[in-house]
Amino acid sequence: MSRSAAVFPLVLALSGCGLSQLASQTFSTEHGTVKVTTVASGLDHPWGMALLPDGRMLVTERSGQLRIVSPDGSVSEPLPGVPDVQTGGQGGLLDVALAPDFPTSRVIYLTYSEPGEGGESGTAAARAVLSSDGLRDVRVIFRQSPKVRSRVHFGSRLVFANDGTLFITTGERGRMRDSQDLSRHMGKVIRVHPDGRVPDDNPFVGQRGAMPEIWSFGHRNLQGATLDRETGQLWTVEHGARGGDEVNTPQAGLNYGWPVITYGLNYNGAQIGIGTARDGMEQPVHYWDPSIAPSGLTFYHGDRFPNWRGNLLVGSLKFGLLVRLEVQNGRVMHEERMLDGLGDRVRHVVEGPDGYVYLLTDEGNGRVLRLEPAGE
Repeated sequence: MSRSAAVFPLVLALSGCGLSQLASQTFSTEHGTVKVTTVASGLDHPWGMALLPDGRMLVTERSGQLRIVSPDGSVSEPLPGVPDVQTGGQGGLLDVALAPDFPTSRVIYLTYSEPGEGGESGTAAARAVLSSDGLRDVRVIFRQSPKVRSRVHFGSRLVFANDGTLFITTGERGRMRDSQDLSRHMGKVIRVHPDGRVPDDNPFVGQRGAMPEIWSFGHRNLQGATLDRETGQLWTVEHGARGGDEVNTPQAGLNYGWPVITYGLNYNGAQIGIGTARDGMEQPVHYWDPSIAPSGLTFYHGDRFPNWRGNLLVGSLKFGLLVRLEVQNGRVMHEERMLDGLGDRVRHVVEGPDGYVYLLTDEGNGRVLRLEPAGE
């Protein structure tokens, strides 16, 4: 596969394999057979993906590169202008999202592990304009405070709410107690305006000792988040330790329990916290024990898979699966584990404007995959 210089918004005649030339696999599901086609490969631990209006994709690589993937499988050279990223462990360049007005503004958002002093780092979010020569007008809109020395649990996903505000998820950086500390950003859902200003109706605005950006707290490592656009509700998934992965619907000001309550155990088998419930702490909508190591997720609303409409699709890193959750009135009614045997860690899942489902696999030779009904 060639890696050629990216130009936006022009589409260059890039060399590379067409979809018809790339390998496909088929898998049986409860609602028929699906075909999984490799759109592109050779990516370095891809983490985030955003679909551009012209059919191309912005894809982040955890090692610090932002690339454009074309429908024919061509992958661009790294786009210049990406902020300075501290790589290593679970850190690096993470999520990417388009502004709601992207077709006119060309604004995108990135999350990443931002370096600090003495080896410290923190989850950060920046906005930039995607231009013909890379990123310009880059501006940081959120910085985790304080930065800490840790290589784990950065979060992080970007989700725009229906009111135009922006949710940013963070991990607790392996420092369990910080999830319950409102003076720290770790282990929280963050809500800001797209320029980084704090909304006046955030739940802790004006509370002494609390970070005003916080929306909800008591989370462990929020690596997946999506909006149900029909209801406007934010849904998240977070990693437990040994078991206790959670699906939540974070509400303003509520406490989701970590590390006081959890359905998982510590990695040495010891109990964490006091058990699975406590007054004043929220129960998950759904949980996995043992862990599936959930990653990105999305609600499916397209026409290609009519039996999946309104379902939540969740990637699994541990088992290399796509998990389908049937949701009714905010409750998970049924779970199906699909793509068993795919063989790759599924890092992210996105519904495309064409109604197909696109996956990222988190490997040194990472892939962009497309799901479609077999026989189309």
